[in-house]
Amino acid sequence: MTVTRTARLAGAALCAALALVIVVWLLRDLAVFGPSTGLLWSWAGDHRFRTHAGAATSLVDPLLLVAYAATAVTALRSSLAGPALAVTGLTTLALRLPGLWASGVDELVTALVSLALGGALVVTAAAGRDDRTGLAEGQDPPEPAAAPPVRTGPAVTAGVLCALAGLMWAAWELRWATLLPADYTVSRFTGGRSLLLPALAVPPGWLNAVLVLLLLAAAGSAFARAGHARSLGLLAGLLLAGVGASGVAAALRPDWHTFVPELELYSAAYDLASGFALLAGLAVMALLGRSGRSRRAPYRPAAALPPAPPTRRPPGW
Repeated sequence: MTVTRTARLAGAALCAALALVIVVWLLRDLAVFGPSTGLLWSWAGDHRFRTHAGAATSLVDPLLLVAYAATAVTALRSSLAGPALAVTGLTTLALRLPGLWASGVDELVTALVSLALGGALVVTAAAGRDDRTGLAEGQDPPEPAAAPPVRTGPAVTAGVLCALAGLMWAAWELRWATLLPADYTVSRFTGGRSLLLPALAVPPGWLNAVLVLLLLAAAGSAFARAGHARSLGLLAGLLLAGVGASGVAAALRPDWHTFVPELELYSAAYDLASGFALLAGLAVMALLGRSGRSRRAPYRPAAALPPAPPTRRPPGW
């Protein structure tokens, strides 16, 4: 789906505004933690850093920052940035929605601003569609909007990885719902003081639900080789790799982060699932990182072409 230049510039500006909101909170956390790795361990789930230092950001925030930067660059460079703008906007709406029932005023304002900018990003992608078929004189023809984003092999491989990761993460969420108390399970989706979450953190159950839906949607679009498969897959792979990296960090330091201490089998299985999520997320991004289109020959207007050879040879030829 091609979008107009005005829509692309507006989308890049909205992505920059969304990134600026996160940067402000990141600077606040960096001032609190100082020159140390405490903020990184806090993103990974270390409750000690959450309690003593009071981090406001979570793992989702740097991942969204990367997504906003990549979407802004795509909007400035490609006329096919419509799916990237729409997917980024919808993901922002899904991840920032729990902030509406946050306890702090600053967090509530941040959620409202992010939701407004995310909604504007979706509207920009929808309203900025360029369906013109004619070309002005000397204008380069647009790239084909219906062309598949990746070749069949990488698309199917990425779809299989996304489907497996989505089903695996859904199964784990159902398993935790049966192992944990009912009130704690509800808090995993709505948030609560007992979870010791940072101010801007997405409740873990809500985050897993969004991740599962994003992975399954990316798998379906990859199998169908839809035009938005690349944008969905890249964002799903980014979030999957981030969540997997958090689980791997927890496995490296089991003294402060365990989900079910009395059930070693489940803890070991979750560590393996986190490692698979990290590798699968990186693989999906690598598979969908390149469009796979063949390089087009440069467009040359008819006036610049060499003259056609004569149909009849002149005398003495």
